[in-house]
Amino acid sequence: MSLINFKHRLGGRGKRMAQAAGLLLGSLLFVLSSAHSAAATDPLPSWSEGAIKSTLTEFVQAVTEPGGKDFVAPSNRVATFDNDGTLWLEYPIYTQLRFAFTRVHELAPQHPEWKTTMPFKAVLDNDMEALGATGMKGLMEIMMATHSGMTAPEFEQEAAAWLATAKNDRFKHTYPELVYQPQLELLEYLRANGFKTYIVSGGGIQFMRPMTEKAYGIPPNQVVGSSVVSEFQMKDGKPALVRMPKINFIDDKAGKPVGIYQHIGQRPILAFGNSDGDIEMLQYTKAGEGRSLGLLLHHTDAVREYAYDRNSHVGKLDKGLDEAAASGWILVNMKTDWKVIFPFELED
Repeated sequence: MSLINFKHRLGGRGKRMAQAAGLLLGSLLFVLSSAHSAAATDPLPSWSEGAIKSTLTEFVQAVTEPGGKDFVAPSNRVATFDNDGTLWLEYPIYTQLRFAFTRVHELAPQHPEWKTTMPFKAVLDNDMEALGATGMKGLMEIMMATHSGMTAPEFEQEAAAWLATAKNDRFKHTYPELVYQPQLELLEYLRANGFKTYIVSGGGIQFMRPMTEKAYGIPPNQVVGSSVVSEFQMKDGKPALVRMPKINFIDDKAGKPVGIYQHIGQRPILAFGNSDGDIEMLQYTKAGEGRSLGLLLHHTDAVREYAYDRNSHVGKLDKGLDEAAASGWILVNMKTDWKVIFPFELED
């Protein structure tokens, strides 16, 4: 073979090799770009890939597809979420009860009967289990006793100030920082698809309202909760709403569908809770016409958060565990279905 022919053949082969390498590199870059694009557009990045995440996205796609058999008009896309234990930390004691602790101790000298009267005795004895067992009724009794006589703005300002500064003993973060990152993503995903998101919680409505918009993107008028009686009075020559020492409404268990009916006026198509106190809300949601979704968060992660269910003194999930499968409710396993729990983990 002549030198010229050899160079010619070698040049042709080199050209073909260069072209093949170029195609391979292009394919690799396309795959990497596609993976990056998929990650960037994933609406629920803190949710583990699997059946639960797929169920959520498929449900949203189904009810928002125009002309689809499960299509729901935007005006009817209502989603309700419990707050304590569903959107933020509730264990080992409800956040709002912690808020009331200081006030109970301050007022205790004026109320010697509290030493033997529940739920005040539990607060003074620092008995978290006994306190948690009093449930939302105990919470409301404490709030009535410690914050009655205040105007609505005074109470809200006090609650907001406490939430801005008080830190959880274990996690060393303020309570608004102990919201669940996967739920923040789900709330945003629903709103991006035409849903209106509501909180329906046993917690005090005036305690939650000062923080829900900043924490969850849920405005005060989309918060349903327990309440004390408020009375219109003239204080210092100005009209005011004053909190009275009387329970108005407890938004828990069978009270949740009532609260939804009175405050929202529409049956949800998605409801998310975490305890037996949310069962009636899920039942009400699933009883509606058309497609709906009911979910319960199961606290199973003792390392990153807490593990509790049947025998817990707060957020008890017993009957709900037994009824979930038969009722078509989705059990979200915190340990396996959530990659991240709190937003501050993303900063590490």
